[in-house]
Amino acid sequence: MRKISARTLAAMICALALIPPAAGQLGGSSSGPEPLSSSVAGRQTPGQQTPSVALGPPSFAYDGGTGAAGSAPGRRLAPAVDPNITQGNQKAGDQNGAAAALAGTGGTADAAGTLSTEAQPAYPAAEDSPPEPASIPPLSATESDLAALAQAPPAPTSAPAAGTGVLRTESLTTEALVRDDASAQINAVFNAINSYRASFGLPAVKYHATVAAMAQEWSDSIASREVIEHRSSFWTDPRALSPTNGAGEVIAVRWDRDAAQLVEWWKGSPAHNAILKDPRFTVMGIGITFTDGNWQTTPNRYTMWGVVDFFGYGTLPAGTTSSPGGSSEMPAQPASVCDPLVRHMPPTADLTAAAIKGPGDLVSVNSSGDLLNRPSLGNRQFGAQQVIGTGYGGAKELFVTDWERDGVFDLLVQWTDGRVTLQSGAAAGGFLPAVTLGQSGWAGMTLAVGGWCANNRLPQLVALDGSGNLWLYPNRGKADLVERTLMASGVSATRLAMADYDADGFQDLLARQTDGNVRLYRGSGAPAPRAETRAIVASGWSDVTAIRPLRDVTGLNSTGLALRRAGDVVQYWDLSTGTLASPSSVPGAWAGQRLAQ
Repeated sequence: MRKISARTLAAMICALALIPPAAGQLGGSSSGPEPLSSSVAGRQTPGQQTPSVALGPPSFAYDGGTGAAGSAPGRRLAPAVDPNITQGNQKAGDQNGAAAALAGTGGTADAAGTLSTEAQPAYPAAEDSPPEPASIPPLSATESDLAALAQAPPAPTSAPAAGTGVLRTESLTTEALVRDDASAQINAVFNAINSYRASFGLPAVKYHATVAAMAQEWSDSIASREVIEHRSSFWTDPRALSPTNGAGEVIAVRWDRDAAQLVEWWKGSPAHNAILKDPRFTVMGIGITFTDGNWQTTPNRYTMWGVVDFFGYGTLPAGTTSSPGGSSEMPAQPASVCDPLVRHMPPTADLTAAAIKGPGDLVSVNSSGDLLNRPSLGNRQFGAQQVIGTGYGGAKELFVTDWERDGVFDLLVQWTDGRVTLQSGAAAGGFLPAVTLGQSGWAGMTLAVGGWCANNRLPQLVALDGSGNLWLYPNRGKADLVERTLMASGVSATRLAMADYDADGFQDLLARQTDGNVRLYRGSGAPAPRAETRAIVASGWSDVTAIRPLRDVTGLNSTGLALRRAGDVVQYWDLSTGTLASPSSVPGAWAGQRLAQ
């Protein structure tokens, strides 16, 4: 019988510690990232070696007795070594037992039995060379995981539980961490990942300091504990910023500080490689930790630990940067920019006597400055026009909205002299005296009003300036419109309208351009529109002078748009199905009338 060295025996013990109760229970996939069990497959002992024979359920030594893995109480001390197991000489490419050997590591074997890089031998033949670094498969969130995240608040950040049962030669402490500057290594990883993605024509992944802080904390944690494991459900951490389009985490260790080689290792592993090349990811955070490692004196003491967290967002989070330490992609948004001053419940009010009867009414201003209303009767029918106010000849645009969320419709007026005023509607009829919300500078703005923020029942004001900057002004009641945040830049439009175009429950922006094309800026309930290609959803609208979002015109909770067009034509376009349906003309004498929005 061949003699087994102490170093080799130690490697075998480490390998045995994580074989699961049933072979194949946690087998991985080489075609892409797969979710892993956080109880076993999410962690691995540094120096783990895959044995060359198929193993049944191992037994472990406990301080209170011996039993099958996970079945006995007490603290796991070390696995009991099966005296019938001898170490073979299987290497990558050997077929015998490859699939069975990988069953407990989350690794894979291809059709030829080739082992994935997750299962490299822990100790090479050359005694003067460092062992192959230990590794684990990546961890990723499924679509159902992220869907569940959207339905529940993020879980609180928590440290790993003590006594996880991961075998290691010794327990380190934070004193073993070397607090050297890791900025060069972080930049090396960031640049290597994006250079690799660019070679496949994939867009660069941007950077976020909050995500990076989460990755750095975890890198420090596993380094100080000398345990290579994933943070279970890391995408539910508040610092993950609620990803909506994928999440993945990769971890690697090295005996030196050549951080670019971390990426080279990930590229060589099919599952890790799929994370690097995932087109859904838009933001990453990188954590690099140095320890006082010396492989020659302590085999499992690594010098550098690396953690990269990847997330996909429909809208880039505020504070996203083009690179580590780079300038922000958009200004940091105040935490309260979308939060109301108070929580408003859905109002109910009897609008029988009110000037504007419902969300489907058509309001217009005639050439004499009179304010007219045609109440919606349902089924695309409207009542006769009624005069509900006078003195609006100097209005550039007029918007119908329940600004105060009291159930009665108000008027937000943009005047040609640069003012913006609010006239609150009265349930008994008419409007209260105007209150100035903006004293000057508004004449050159293109405006839209609606419930852009998902967590705020109050409507907000969106304004496009002459430089193509799109601003969000939160609703502060009758206070001045002075607070604002940048939503997007480079926007070209001569008219805006806010409506739930795609019927997903969030308000979107329709931007009509000078060429008559209408581009869609989809919202997600956050300040910035979704980061995506702006689709053209309509064309030939050059003659449109007003776009009025309407509700309940064809039925309860139906949505649509009223368009004022050349030739004294007003059209209704239904939007209830998430796309513009064929229009129908709204009869009436529209000559000389401007439609409110």
